This record gives sequence, C-alpha cells and structure tokens, in this order.
Amino acid sequence: MTGKIIKGIAGFYYVHDHQKKVYACKAKGVFRKRGIKPLVGDEVVFSVLDQEAGEGNINEILPRKNELIRPASANVDQALVVFAMKEPEPNLNLLDRFLVMMETQQIPVAICFNKMDLGQEKDWLSYEEIYKNSGCQVYFLSARNGRGIQQVWEQLRGKTTILAGPSGVGKSSLTNLLYPEAGMETGTVSRKIQRGKHTTRHAELFCVAENTFLMDTPGFSSLCLEELEAVRLKDYFPEFYNYKEECRFGEDCVHVGEPVCGVKAAVKDHKISQSRYENYVLLYQEQKGKRRY
Repeated sequence: MTGKIIKGIAGFYYVHDHQKKVYACKAKGVFRKRGIKPLVGDEVVFSVLDQEAGEGNINEILPRKNELIRPASANVDQALVVFAMKEPEPNLNLLDRFLVMMETQQIPVAICFNKMDLGQEKDWLSYEEIYKNSGCQVYFLSARNGRGIQQVWEQLRGKTTILAGPSGVGKSSLTNLLYPEAGMETGTVSRKIQRGKHTTRHAELFCVAENTFLMDTPGFSSLCLEELEAVRLKDYFPEFYNYKEECRFGEDCVHVGEPVCGVKAAVKDHKISQSRYENYVLLYQEQKGKRRY
C-alpha cells in the first residue's frame, strides 16, 4: 500500500492511506543504516501488520520532489505564511526573510494577513502595495469571523501546504477554521512582548479535503539564512528582475552602493517597495558580515 506520512512522534510515523484510514507505522532499520529519516509529507510504501489496530511498517520512501529543513518536511507544493494585522504588529523584515528562504527552495508562497477585523482599510492597501510585485498572492482574512476564508480555500485546494508564521498570529485558529476536526490549541498574545505562546509543538499534516493537506507548524520569531551568499540575495527578490539591465554593472550589481543602479532608481520612483528594498539591504549587510570558512 502507499500513503503519506502526516505525523511523526516517538519513533512512530502516522501514514494516511489517501482514503480515510491512518496507520501507526515503524520505519524499517534499513533507513537508519542508510542515514535516511522519514519526514512528514513523505510518500511511502507500507505494509499492514494489524488492520484492526491500524499498525504497519514503512518499507520504502518514494522519491521526494523537495525537502525542507525547517520545518522538517517533504513534498510541499506551497507555503501559506501567516502574519497578523495587529496583536502582534507584523514584522515585515521577518516576513521578507521567510520569502527569501522559500525562494531559495523554489517553494511558491502566498501571504495571509490574519486579524483583518483589527486593522483598517488603509493597512490592507499598504501591505498589498508592498507585496504586489513580490510574486506572492496576498490575502486578508479574519479567522475569528471567517471573513476572506473562501479565497484562501481556493488557494489550498488540491495541494500540500505548509502553514507558517510567528507565534500568536492565528495559525492554529485558521487550521481549526479550515478543519474543525484538528482541534488545535490556541493561545493569546502577551501584552508585554507582543508575542504569542507556542501552541503548536510539532509539524503535522491534516487531510482537509481530497488530495488537500495542510501542515500547521511551530511558530518562529527569527530566521537565519546561513547558506545564502550575499551576492546571490538579489536573485530572490523577484521585483528587482525587470530593472537589472539598467544597472551600470549589470549582473555584478548588488543594488546597494553602486552608482547608476536600475533597482535603486525604481525604488526612488516608487516602482519597487521602499520597505522591501530596505529589508533587502539589511539582509545583504547581514549576510556580507558573516565569516565563511
């Protein structure tokens, strides 16, 4: 039989058979000998040991189309990154880091601003303007009252989607809205530090509809782009692409200190978001300052 790993806890891997049943499986020792660890999202071949108890063994891990390190998962079609309009205030530098991280792994991203009931129309328009040329679809919704949820549903249908974002932005509330059977614990935001409690402690896939899987993941408050070279960072900001031919130094231009730079001119002319560019410069300086051995 074939299925998809939806959860891994304490040496057991829970495999969905693409119908309605989930089996608690052990991975054969051969994987450990080969240094291969099954991941949430893996498509596997498994054998049933006890049909009534729902127990089995994983015999083979089918080829992965992609693999993420954080969260540890495989065969992801897209990421839905969730930030709140308010409580906590959105950290756009953190959002841009996440977009770069997904770009480096060629994972399409949709951006979802939750808690739209706490924001105003000018806030929605501002964020929409910032990210309109980022290559990401932008959604606004309220998990509290369900407003905007239908558009997000259409984005998820027929795909395996990672739900990611900082703690306290409403990821678990959104999961519960999309899939009430999940029964995810939800938390509140600390007034002092404006961060949420970590209510999701491990990555888990939920089959929310036919061939539609949603993975709620533990929240993050920082992201490190360890392996990315500073000179390559510009390649992961899609809105820069149309202006690089206007740079005096062409492909060698990093769009920071060079004269006659098409990207900097586009920022000045409001064709590229000032916020996105400023975060690019901060990330570039951070990556450039790292010592590599």
